[in-house]
Amino acid sequence: MEYKDPMFELMSSLEQIVFKKDVAQPVTLSKKTNSLNDFELLRRGTGLKIDDFARAMGVSVSMVHEWESQRIKPTATEMKLMRLIHANPTLSRQLID
Repeated sequence: MEYKDPMFELMSSLEQIVFKKDVAQPVTLSKKTNSLNDFELLRRGTGLKIDDFARAMGVSVSMVHEWESQRIKPTATEMKLMRLIHANPTLSRQLID
């Protein structure tokens, strides 16, 4: 059995990767949009104005703006409430009253 120097094998493999011309085409990744992550779509899906949605969530209007611009992430409790509102949009109207 022939002895192969591990360093030589490693360098050969790296050269094949780096200098190979027929490498697979680059893949373009797209961000998945999920209505639970896209807070503006979630809010609009309820049919509520931003101030009514904020009141139903128990937060300020500026906080909803922060979520929609993805500068701040909602807490776990806020996410649970959003999921409930997403599953049952009429719940938000009940929370306002």
